[in-house]
Amino acid sequence: MPNPIHRVLSTLNRHRVKYLLMGGQACIFYGGAEFSRDTDVALLAEPENLERLSSAMRALQAELIAVPPLQVDYLRRGHAVHYRCRHPEADGMRLDVLSVMRGVPAFPILWERRTTVRLPEGEDIELLALPDLVQAKKTQRDKDWPMIRRLVEANYVQFSDRPSEERMAFWLAELRTPGLLREVASRFPAAWSAAVRTRPFLASLHTRTDEEVAASLADEEARERAADRAYWTPLRKELERIRRERLSGNREQ
Repeated sequence: MPNPIHRVLSTLNRHRVKYLLMGGQACIFYGGAEFSRDTDVALLAEPENLERLSSAMRALQAELIAVPPLQVDYLRRGHAVHYRCRHPEADGMRLDVLSVMRGVPAFPILWERRTTVRLPEGEDIELLALPDLVQAKKTQRDKDWPMIRRLVEANYVQFSDRPSEERMAFWLAELRTPGLLREVASRFPAAWSAAVRTRPFLASLHTRTDEEVAASLADEEARERAADRAYWTPLRKELERIRRERLSGNREQ
């Protein structure tokens, strides 16, 4: 782990912030390498936890770089809070904090099914569970969809010889490669039959060409992108209102 990122996460740990690593840094742990200068975390949006986060940000000499401010109500409505660290060991590192995400369960559930990774230095890092990370990646951004594909494929390659019911359901719900979908459906017909209820195009998986299956996957992606745009539209409008109010207040001063 690059030192600036390690410094940010170890500072959060030292201040007992209840958070889960997500975004590009979490993808690295799950085998979907992605370089990022940002650190994204899901945060428990409770007043005491926000106080601990504020203490950690002071230790990192971090400054808020956008609206909204760090407040429980903004986080609970789905807004992100953004910091830029100025500590010499993490200079320039951006920290993006979220608490609520579209289609993702509430933080207490995320915490219960989290993944814990122990670093070589002996420090534990808490990550979003892979299924939750994949769901959080279903956005309107172009870069997220190839990452989803890599994450699920890497998980299948790693655990294909240890197929639990949970893993089979995850693979059939999230794989985005026609050939691998057919392979999993052939290996685990009972799981395939169950998956058809939530992913109907799987029913004709063995009678359609790769191009036809890819078209269904593209339709699925388009629906998720549209849902993400609809989700963020009112939040962006609220952010614009907050910016205008801040500018108006600064002018009055």
